[in-house]
Amino acid sequence: MKILLTGGSGFVGGHLLKALHSKDLVLVGRSRVHDFTGAWFCSEIDGHTNFSDCLEGIDIVVHCAGRAHITNENNFDPIGSYRAINCEGTENLAKQAAVAGVKRFIFLSTIKVLGEQTVPGQAFRHDDRFNPQDPYSISKVEAEVSLKLIGESYGMEIVIIRPPLVFGKGVKGNFSSLLKLARLPIPLPFGSIQNKRSFVGVENLVDLIITCISHPNAKNQTFLVSDDEDLSTPGLFSRLADAGGYNAFIFRFPLALFSVSLRVLGKSAIYDRLCGSMQVDIEYTKSQLSWAPPSKVKDCLSSCWLIDTER
Repeated sequence: MKILLTGGSGFVGGHLLKALHSKDLVLVGRSRVHDFTGAWFCSEIDGHTNFSDCLEGIDIVVHCAGRAHITNENNFDPIGSYRAINCEGTENLAKQAAVAGVKRFIFLSTIKVLGEQTVPGQAFRHDDRFNPQDPYSISKVEAEVSLKLIGESYGMEIVIIRPPLVFGKGVKGNFSSLLKLARLPIPLPFGSIQNKRSFVGVENLVDLIITCISHPNAKNQTFLVSDDEDLSTPGLFSRLADAGGYNAFIFRFPLALFSVSLRVLGKSAIYDRLCGSMQVDIEYTKSQLSWAPPSKVKDCLSSCWLIDTER
């Protein structure tokens, strides 16, 4: 089985690359990956790229590359920028893959295509309706729709995976900010937050992707993924600090005052991320694939503190 992987220099793609090291693998992307000695094609992934050379003999495409979600987006045309890579680039690659005879196309989407928050106790399901709230998630919705149409037209199997926030060794973004906070011996006003959020360790996400490469029941399916253990914000922070050998200093603070304080500072979006719930139901994934997250949350959190010297 010959696999083409995009995004091998990224966070998820990099971990997947290490797990697939013994496979017949071809990489496509703008950056060469350290220590990878296999076939690598330096290429943009957009609506104009010709992928014919790198698709020769490929059985499976795992498409992890994309324009990542940016919290503080200052681009004058953010939806256009996201569409160019996440939608048009994905559609172009998928069409050429189908023509080249690729059997299965695995697409890494996002749980954000279903919305930003859930009512406590009511998790997102794999068959829920789309409800994207920002340019990033809109571009992912459009990519999913295009892929399914391409799959139906050409007979190529489409597998879509929608992860929530991914963490692990080498993590960046919002989770990296939590790591910095956990190192500081300062009290934080998280004690009154009683939300529930789903997360996924990159080890568990990679395991699911590898399962979907060959599992017959993954054909033309959409899967949600998580560590199968939801955490509150104070619970996550406490366990993250403990995994790194730090003490979490958390005190109770009225949520109404917390909200007003952040609004005055122009940071109301932070309140939603810290206090809102976002739960994912992975029962369909588990039953359809006879799969369960192989790594425990404790181990995934501990891996966040490891220094990634290879990237």
